[in-house]
Amino acid sequence: MTYLLDANVFIQAKNLHYGLDFCPAFWKWLVDNNAADRVFSIDKVADEIAAGADELTDWMREHGNGLFVKTDASVAEQFGTVATWATGQQYEPTAINTFLQVADFYLIAHALANNHMIVTHEVPANSTKRIKIPNACIGLGVQFVTPYEMLRRERARFVLGGGSI
Repeated sequence: MTYLLDANVFIQAKNLHYGLDFCPAFWKWLVDNNAADRVFSIDKVADEIAAGADELTDWMREHGNGLFVKTDASVAEQFGTVATWATGQQYEPTAINTFLQVADFYLIAHALANNHMIVTHEVPANSTKRIKIPNACIGLGVQFVTPYEMLRRERARFVLGGGSI
């Protein structure tokens, strides 16, 4: 399985559990698994990270080569499918308009085009005011997991000093 990471995976990792300053193993794991063609994100997520203009932006510029894939013709072919799903639901017009302009829309299209599993901290919600990634995934038959589920599935290990528990 190949994973496609939402911006919140990077941002929350930096801000909370896997800070760049104290858990470099997480970030190395991302780079290594990208090199092994198992972990990716997209150019629109890179744009969101770049807007932060912080140490995560610096990390992305240094280590993100190949991690953030561009939107190509096969992805663009899925735009209509994603837009049709979004407009066919009971979301408010502003929620739909916002969704069609943000990285989440592109992330779903990438996943559909390439059979990726989306990794996000978002959870499904019944709100009509915002389209959440898991709701779109459920509606379009795209698999999704939390970052912790991905790390467990892939048996990631961030061990100090080579010891085990």
